[in-house]
Amino acid sequence: MTVLVTGAAGYLGNQTVKKLLALGRPVRALARRRAKAAERLGDVAEQIEIVEGDVTLPASLKPAMQNVSAVIHYVAIAMEKGGQTYEEVNYQGTVNVLQAAEAAGVKRFINMSQNGARADLPYRFLASKGRAQEVVASSNLAWTALRPSAIFGPQDEFFNSFARLLKVTPLVFPLIGGGRALFQPVSVYDVVEAVIRCLDDDSAVGKELTLGGPEVLTLGEIERRIIKAMNTWRLLLPVPVVCLRPPVMLMQALLPGSPVSTSLLDLLDLPNTVTDNALVNHFGMKPIPFSGEHIAYLKDNTLGDALAKFLRNATIN
Repeated sequence: MTVLVTGAAGYLGNQTVKKLLALGRPVRALARRRAKAAERLGDVAEQIEIVEGDVTLPASLKPAMQNVSAVIHYVAIAMEKGGQTYEEVNYQGTVNVLQAAEAAGVKRFINMSQNGARADLPYRFLASKGRAQEVVASSNLAWTALRPSAIFGPQDEFFNSFARLLKVTPLVFPLIGGGRALFQPVSVYDVVEAVIRCLDDDSAVGKELTLGGPEVLTLGEIERRIIKAMNTWRLLLPVPVVCLRPPVMLMQALLPGSPVSTSLLDLLDLPNTVTDNALVNHFGMKPIPFSGEHIAYLKDNTLGDALAKFLRNATIN
């Protein structure tokens, strides 16, 4: 039976589609924009079924669910752009996908949640993901939720944003909030491997599994590793988060592809680390570190890429 991947044009989605194909699994790719899906999945387009669907429009989801045995749900937004809201996409979008899956008789549901997400938090992004997971957990499906720390890899929107900002900020670069925020960067390849293993892992049913890399890093250490990976140099100048809010608000207002938002700045108050790393303790994997060849992709960013992303919100690689 077919596995449906929502958000198939995203960097988690397209990596998952390709991995499923390599394993011989029939796969259907759901994307809001067919053109972006074709760009990201062009090399395997003849081997898969690409269907258009919008998680905010329930009627568009019904055809995608036909003859599907499992759903891997990725669609979410980290920043609100183009009129999309956390509540509309992250929460209600998940509810819509879940209800469509239940109505179609789908048995297995893998939900990509977020490390630290809880419905009662004052941070709207994390609250929207937390509320969505509460609905998933109350469903009748055989569900599993994965809660990763910050995910790195080609096409990621977090670490690549730092690389693009480096291209447009010569000599000096802000050490955001003094570089004290904590992360446990986890590779996209490890996350995708965990997701696919869950499809046939009965022991993962009904569980929320946190995923992290092998190291806890400060934001300052992350910035330095990105600079090193790009074979460049910058003077890192500590800047309090409160001082960054005005320029970030300006970027949000003026740039279609703003690399940051005030809501993401607020999240720096919370450590993005995991205490029980399921990659190790459940899946028996050795997590890929955020270093060396594993982050060499960052140097592929160009000034042209940065301007295209920031000014037009273009799809990069």
